[in-house]
Amino acid sequence: MPAAPPPAAADRAVALLHRLGAARIAHPGGTLLAHLQRVRARLAAWGARPELQLAGLCHAFYGTDGFPVTLLPLDRRGELAAVIGTEAEAIVHLYASCDRKATYPALGAPGAVFHDRFTGRAHTPEPRQLRDFAELTAANELDLARRDPALRERYGPQLLALLTRVRPLLSRAAWLDGHAILAPSPLAHD
Repeated sequence: MPAAPPPAAADRAVALLHRLGAARIAHPGGTLLAHLQRVRARLAAWGARPELQLAGLCHAFYGTDGFPVTLLPLDRRGELAAVIGTEAEAIVHLYASCDRKATYPALGAPGAVFHDRFTGRAHTPEPRQLRDFAELTAANELDLARRDPALRERYGPQLLALLTRVRPLLSRAAWLDGHAILAPSPLAHD
């Protein structure tokens, strides 16, 4: 199992999140800060490497296609990189830049094109970037689905279809967790 992020980096990231108001921003399941911490914990439970865990903790800094609140504008990316490192920040940026409507339908297919909502450009990320993106997407969406039964009822089938498409990109732990949340066995309720 990969190590946890260096405590100093995670602590600095949480301090920055507090300073930028994440603990006061409403988000499904509580506050944005609580959500980000749960996403990081889920990634850690799945055995994600430290950089991906830090990206999970900070994945909403630039807003996302599904959550437009930004904590830092893109011209201040260096500030986040100084706190969590350039690799983790690059994952955060890739995640934030995703145009979901244009990207998700083919995500997981060989040579799938990733559409950047900030630039309008399309590109094909490296395999590790795609795996990180898929794992972070799963952790984020599964936290929401676990916390909000109405959201799970409404979007669960679409989310399960997405996770099924990207299954080759997901860790076994992520896939099993997603399946348990989104398609629990009927026997589990007996």
